Amino acid sequence: MMFDMAQNEDTGADISKAKDGGEPVSQMEPLLVGARHRGKLTDLALELALKAAGFRRSLPESMLRSLVDLVRVANSYYSNLIEGHDTQPIDIERALRNDYSQDRYKRDLQLEAKAHIAVQEWIDLGGLRGRVTSTDGILEIQRRFCSLLPENLLWVGDPETKERFRVQAGETRKRDVLGTTRFAVSAGAVPRFLARFAEVYGAVNKTDSVLAAATAHHRLLWIQPFLDGNGRVARLMSHAMLLESLDTGAVWSVARGLARSVDTYKRHLEACDQPRRNDLDGRGQLSEEALAAFAEFFFGICIDQVDFMEGLFQPDRLRTRIRVWAEEEIRLGKLPAKSESILEAILSRGELLRRDAAVVVNTSDRQARRIVSVLLDHGVLTSESPRSPLRLVFPAHLASLWMPGLFPERKAS
Repeated sequence: MMFDMAQNEDTGADISKAKDGGEPVSQMEPLLVGARHRGKLTDLALELALKAAGFRRSLPESMLRSLVDLVRVANSYYSNLIEGHDTQPIDIERALRNDYSQDRYKRDLQLEAKAHIAVQEWIDLGGLRGRVTSTDGILEIQRRFCSLLPENLLWVGDPETKERFRVQAGETRKRDVLGTTRFAVSAGAVPRFLARFAEVYGAVNKTDSVLAAATAHHRLLWIQPFLDGNGRVARLMSHAMLLESLDTGAVWSVARGLARSVDTYKRHLEACDQPRRNDLDGRGQLSEEALAAFAEFFFGICIDQVDFMEGLFQPDRLRTRIRVWAEEEIRLGKLPAKSESILEAILSRGELLRRDAAVVVNTSDRQARRIVSVLLDHGVLTSESPRSPLRLVFPAHLASLWMPGLFPERKAS
């Protein structure tokens, strides 16, 4: 976990050259599950592929773009929540508008969430295509994330010695893992293990690339290549692997599912650290049975999240929820009459030409422009330019009304 602390003199500066303990890379085996476990996992991977493709195809292109923006906020929120940083979605949304809290700690967490979103956007736009599991790809995820963090979140402390060390962007750790009793490879061995990681996962076929999204997730965490931020990097890597192998469209959140089952998630990761139990537990040094169980859990989480998002975006249900919201806003005088007609038209068509707005609301061009302007100001519509079609936005601050359950209800203060 990244510590919140002001920049001070490093009381334990990193050694210039990391020591390699000579551990054989075979200590990380197996990286893929064997035939004994493949049947069930292949069935789950196929189910996930079919569901993910079906959900994506059901979305108009304009709605897909808007949903991707919301899912980035969800991934950021839940991935950071797993690390103990609870930044409310509405505060993340404000950070995207450069509206930051006056409280330094909250502001830093807003910047952290914004950094996560920026890295995921880069991934979603193809920044890692073809090199997701390569050493340079993994280092670039971490470099991009850390380079956007405030200085206070780049320092970690050893709970035993109380020494503090700065996380370096784009560099593997130069010392052993801090404050843990679990096995971790020596700092100097990290490049060798990352090279083996890239060799295996970079050579898998199309089917195995889906299965590898789960197994690689643990094995990267097992290497612990960085002083801090390993969990976030692993989840972003898994997001990128699924994006590439399944062409998911980035319209559902793995991190949400993992955060909602965080204790089980962490138990599975700990189990995968354990050595092989017996002669039936694979041929590697680590437990293949535990790795297969984690993969089954991981795919179950993914399938559940696709089902959840698909349920939220059932056209009739989504239209009803948005209409109820709009009618209440009209009743309160916050939106002009017939605003709901504009929203419903965009939901049905995917987007709306501005010149068609007057026809939709059956009023003058001037009144139609006023309605559109208010909806734009409310942040529920957007347009690439004044002449571009209008499309719907799914703002995080309306998630509880438009997409109930996507984020947890805000705790009462």
